[in-house]
Amino acid sequence: MEAEATRPNILGILEDNGYRITEPRREIIHALANKHEGFTAEEIVSELPQVGRATVFRTLKVLLETGAICRLNTLDGAPRYSPSRVEHHHHTLCVRCGLVAEFRAATLERMMRAIGSEVPGEIVGHRIDLYVVCQDCMERDGHLVTIEGRIRGHPYAHGHDHSHQ
Repeated sequence: MEAEATRPNILGILEDNGYRITEPRREIIHALANKHEGFTAEEIVSELPQVGRATVFRTLKVLLETGAICRLNTLDGAPRYSPSRVEHHHHTLCVRCGLVAEFRAATLERMMRAIGSEVPGEIVGHRIDLYVVCQDCMERDGHLVTIEGRIRGHPYAHGHDHSHQ
């Protein structure tokens, strides 16, 4: 699996940044190694009852700071996490099942370079997360996609309201 090959060595990242590798951290990292989709901190807490809740949250914070995992905000504000890849990438997040997927888009990168001259200051990074209904959910729910390619009844199907009232 290609995504596996491009994931960083999480234990190595922690060691390189001066963090101790405790047994609870090993257990958390082992649990993350089996995650191929998004996950919540609560899922890790429930999978590892022998590891303290605070330890899970502190470890996830350290992993975020070191770039070993990515944080995605769901539409309801609850964070989901995803194992990071070495190269720059973006995410899709299914609003129905919570599936997190990664993608690279040269068009987005070209757009960021093009708008750089229009933005006051220097762009030092960006993050683009797309909220989607994944193919599995669309197939499972039947053909809910309209001719315009929008999901009927989904509150975010029509994009953002940019009106100024």
